Amino acid sequence: MKQQIAQILTDVVEQLKQQDVIPADASPRINVENTRDKAHGDFATNLAMMLTKQAAMPPRDLAQKIIDCLADVEIIDKVEIAGPGFINFFVNDSAKFDIVATVLQQKEQFGKCDVGQGKSVLVEFVSANPTGPLHVGHGRGAAYGASVADLMETAGFNVSREYYVNDAGRQMDILATSVWLRYLQQCGEELTFPSNGYKGEYIFDIVSALQNEVGNSLQKPAIEVFAGVTADEGQAGGDKEKHIDDLIIKAKNLLGAHHYEQVFQAAVNSILGDIKDDLRGFNVNFDNWFSERSLMESGVIDAAIDKLQQADKIYEKNGALWFRSTDYGDEKDRVVVRDNGIKTYFASDIAYHFNKLERGFDILIDVWGSDHHGYVPRVKAAMQAMETNPQALQVLLVQFAVLYRGGEKVQMSTRSGQFVTLRELREEVGSDAARFFYVQRKSEQHMDFDLDLAKSKSNENPVYYIQYAHARICRVFSQAVEKGYQFDINAGLEKLAMLDSEHETALAIELAKYPEIIARAALAYEPHQIAYYLKDLANGLHSYYNASQFIVEDDDLRNARLTLISAVQQVLKNGLTLIGVSAPEQM
Repeated sequence: MKQQIAQILTDVVEQLKQQDVIPADASPRINVENTRDKAHGDFATNLAMMLTKQAAMPPRDLAQKIIDCLADVEIIDKVEIAGPGFINFFVNDSAKFDIVATVLQQKEQFGKCDVGQGKSVLVEFVSANPTGPLHVGHGRGAAYGASVADLMETAGFNVSREYYVNDAGRQMDILATSVWLRYLQQCGEELTFPSNGYKGEYIFDIVSALQNEVGNSLQKPAIEVFAGVTADEGQAGGDKEKHIDDLIIKAKNLLGAHHYEQVFQAAVNSILGDIKDDLRGFNVNFDNWFSERSLMESGVIDAAIDKLQQADKIYEKNGALWFRSTDYGDEKDRVVVRDNGIKTYFASDIAYHFNKLERGFDILIDVWGSDHHGYVPRVKAAMQAMETNPQALQVLLVQFAVLYRGGEKVQMSTRSGQFVTLRELREEVGSDAARFFYVQRKSEQHMDFDLDLAKSKSNENPVYYIQYAHARICRVFSQAVEKGYQFDINAGLEKLAMLDSEHETALAIELAKYPEIIARAALAYEPHQIAYYLKDLANGLHSYYNASQFIVEDDDLRNARLTLISAVQQVLKNGLTLIGVSAPEQM
């Protein structure tokens, strides 16, 4: 309906040009918006105010000329001028129900559009270090990233979904060393586990699998392992960071490259496999799992650093290599290669983003935790220094969710092993509730995840409320069958003009909003708009259900009402699917 009015106004603009009311080269952007107050009509435009200077006349006078050009338009009952020059349109009630036929014809395709114009987009999200299971904090990034990708695909973008596997660097070495030390304990060696090691129960699962594979062949005496190692914190001269770094060196030296790699891969493969299973169970899927190690082994990192050096964007200081990020507005220059020759995470990120652009993507979307906000300028600086387009990168920040159980905050730490895993969350509240709760707020907003609410079967639980609307419609159709009625959708479409209640008209108007919501939410990277819309649509359905009988004796009225709620059922399912939530037929 909005598009039809916009097209009508486009034709009016051409008439105004022919009448010399506005210049021939005028090309205003036609804005048609839903009115907030139905007393002011269904739609409104500010076209007269936009063209008032070009027409050299007051906006209300121009608004009247626009109305004069409308003549008789079948879908419009009345047009009014409001305020400084707004034009309000009152749409014919019967025309409002045209959307029902569109929904039932397009079915799961309803809402799709081409605002993306086929542009290629890489959405990289989650990308949690494979040092432990995914926890509830990662879950929000997973739900948000997946919904953004699905939204953009629905809006006509060509989307690829990628998980960047940080399978290199110090944290991974700490993980491998933690596994080996627990392995030594399982072999009977007595040792004090480092305070900076990974302590989660999942480490013991990795150790058990490793021991089944290699037996005690990787055992070394604890006294030999800890000989010459800097003391841990809490001990005289202790330094927990130096302590774990020394143990990493010992693990590599005592095991040798082959056996250390065996432990390393046992840890990575186990945790990464667990992450993949978790995400599949959460209805989050990826097209590609990109290994950080592959950047190193392929020489991409070295090539990126060389390119920056040749452009005089890297300099040496105190034995380290520094990127001149201050030249691009960053607060300080950044190290890319430490004085010990080890490349930093930043060096990997430079190469990774360069690699993304080399693969031909038009838009790069990174979904990061909000604690990485300071990282954005330096990555964009590196892209600019490498003479790529920094504007191609869109970094979407996600606040970690804070979990509450019984009104009390749950503390989490991956290193200490004290956290609620995403799998535990799914088992407790279900994937549907988790996915919905994660995306119902703007990603950058703080989020308190109330487990008790997510599990409740009440109208206060938004996902239950929406799913119940869908299930309620399914039950109506089941009851119709039980009573021996045949649903004739074609007859229902022909009799939609019989629908004249406030609830029926409101539902039709709400259905018509869905395609616009999709386009707007996709361009703004805001899946919470879909959640809000679904709550409004569900509310309209429940209100209609409580006010009207659907299964009535009158065949025409019954078919008309069932046709309307069938369209509502389809849009509820489309919207829920888009944010990774199921549309149950019974609850």
